[in-house]
Amino acid sequence: MSYLSIKHLSSQIEDFSLKDINMELEKGEYFVLLGQSGSGKTRLLEAIAGLDNSTGSITYKEDEISGKTPEHRDIGFVYQDFALFPNLNVKENIVFSGRYKEIEDTEVHFEDIIDFLELKDLLERSISDLSGGEKQRVAIGRALYAKPKILLLDEPLSAIDPTFRNAIMKKLKEIHRRYDLTTIHVTHNFREASYLADKIAIIMDGKIEQIGAPDEVLNHPKSIEIAKFLGFKNIFPATLIESEGKAKYFSVDPNVIRIVKEQSDCCDFTFEGYVEECMGITDHFKLFVNVNENQFFIKIPKREYDNCLSDSKQSIRIGFDEKDVSYI
Repeated sequence: MSYLSIKHLSSQIEDFSLKDINMELEKGEYFVLLGQSGSGKTRLLEAIAGLDNSTGSITYKEDEISGKTPEHRDIGFVYQDFALFPNLNVKENIVFSGRYKEIEDTEVHFEDIIDFLELKDLLERSISDLSGGEKQRVAIGRALYAKPKILLLDEPLSAIDPTFRNAIMKKLKEIHRRYDLTTIHVTHNFREASYLADKIAIIMDGKIEQIGAPDEVLNHPKSIEIAKFLGFKNIFPATLIESEGKAKYFSVDPNVIRIVKEQSDCCDFTFEGYVEECMGITDHFKLFVNVNENQFFIKIPKREYDNCLSDSKQSIRIGFDEKDVSYI
């Protein structure tokens, strides 16, 4: 049986609804919920935490927790804006859960958290005097102090300077392992998802559209809508390459499409077209090539192409291999 099982969860608030959400998490799994702003990511976390009314069932181990109040669900929640108490200092924020929950070995546990998150010098500080990164550490510390079994992270890196993101992602993995957590991490960042996740779910308009291992979800989207969300380029009807499979569309990375200069430069698929536009970008060109009214986007190193400044509409032959095709 799954560690955390969510079945047929639905929730309606004003004009937005979560639609029949089904998810299974194993113990110790780092689960990433990936979606655009407004897709329902935060709403789903709030429903799991018991902060929103919902229908359906949420089972933690063999315990049905759907009817329990948030403080009785063994769930820690770190909001995107941290939701710290401005009238309490750092230490008071961290130990706040001790007001409503009995926590064993509080002193040892507290010391471990502040040492691990490097908060010792901030304990007496006011929340208003903290940086975004410091507030994030305090919010995580507050969630960990309650000794949750499940940790919910809502866009935890959105307020962090990009130069520190790699270090923070590494820290999140360490937190997950050190405190024996099962984590659900919400983001719209594919790089975060790829680095952190054991499993990824794509949510769109309140509905889970795909769920699976990171490589499967990020490299093999099951629909054209997911492919576009994930940033796939060059999405065309499969009939363009005369595919006999079940897929309706295919995609090919702009970086693997080649300019075919000689007949010996063979590829599995080659096309005649003409250049609609060519843009010079530092060390490469961006080419937009029209093939039978389908526009291919190509990135080519400058050393491999010297016709960028020529008149547009020039004829060109392009090609790519079967191994580089992603079917959708």
